[in-house]
Amino acid sequence: MSSYIKIAQDNIRNIVEQLVASEKSDIQLALVEYRDHPPQDTTFVTRTHDFTPSVSKMKEWLNNSSAQGGGDMPEAVADALHDVYKLSWRENSTKICVLISDAPPHGLMQSGDGFPDGSPSGVDPMVVVRQMAEKGITLYSVGCEPSIIPYKEFFSAIAYLTGGQYVPLTAAKLLTQVIIGGAQEEMSLEKFMAEVDEEVQKEMAAGREINEEEMSRRIHSIFKSKGIVTKQLQRNAAELDEASATSQIYSAQANMAELKSKFTPMASPHMASLSMAPGFGGGAMRRSRGAPMYPPMASPHMASLSMAPGFGGGAMRRSRGAPMYPPMASPHMASLSMAPGFGGGAMRRSRGAPMYPTPLGMGEYVEAMDTGDRYETVETAATEQQVKRMVQKSKMRNVKKF
Repeated sequence: MSSYIKIAQDNIRNIVEQLVASEKSDIQLALVEYRDHPPQDTTFVTRTHDFTPSVSKMKEWLNNSSAQGGGDMPEAVADALHDVYKLSWRENSTKICVLISDAPPHGLMQSGDGFPDGSPSGVDPMVVVRQMAEKGITLYSVGCEPSIIPYKEFFSAIAYLTGGQYVPLTAAKLLTQVIIGGAQEEMSLEKFMAEVDEEVQKEMAAGREINEEEMSRRIHSIFKSKGIVTKQLQRNAAELDEASATSQIYSAQANMAELKSKFTPMASPHMASLSMAPGFGGGAMRRSRGAPMYPPMASPHMASLSMAPGFGGGAMRRSRGAPMYPPMASPHMASLSMAPGFGGGAMRRSRGAPMYPTPLGMGEYVEAMDTGDRYETVETAATEQQVKRMVQKSKMRNVKKF
């Protein structure tokens, strides 16, 4: 994931300046680095840098981060999310956490996991993500494809739980626009959350179960009649895909043990031809039991972004041995956190297998393949899909009030 770290290092100032200019936000930055638990990794599990208004300080954190190899494939995703949740989020800010990942958390895989029962610290990502949602933190799961594809539905599920989105990333160069666009969209939606909260709270106060489809249609109709316009992050001139039925089922599970009992990895694309990529020898290919070949990607990172007027987020990101980076402050405070070492290690080892180098980090490799994906932020009439996410956010934020 070295390419993702470099993109963050080179563009952090540009990201902040664009958000300040477009959203009139006071940006704050935080960074959470994470790797894995020993004996898989003996350097550190997580390393947290709490919010700062200084772009120079954030750049320094990023410059001091690096990617490093580890043992098994899963990483300390749960611990990273927990550290992001514990950041000093501002009460009235817009809170965004951008999680960039290419490997699953512990406790999800049926084999090849050094900690098959989950994080040895006892932190459960499903529990932590619910706490984040109740705190008003919106999670954007940025998946480094194709390596994350087997676990895509998990990352989509945790994003859905918070009212966030899963964003497929096929090239490191796209990261900057994804972070900026995601922040702009969430800040624009936050301006209208009070109207959604009013409708949701009425139903909750009356003791009625919320019919999300019916309520979303009703609120969307109201927004349409008012001509409400929002910003939207688009991929190839289209709205991002809505969470699948499978992701929504996974999101309803109370903990990782329940989710694991229902989890089925998606088939990875057959990548035999990848061995022909320049500098990408067959040794870089990896195969999980009974699954198609796919190249290993750098570990996940998470970046959190919190912006003022309700925009205070924390995003985490991790690559093997890479740090996590939190959020940006809201309109009055936008905090953006990026993880140093945002890219998987240059070497990776599966149990009983020899170490093998990855000449091209997943980011560089996908750059070489360039799928032609493009991300941009546009102004558009509020969509029903956006309203559905707002209803989900409101449900989680108000769940303990009634």
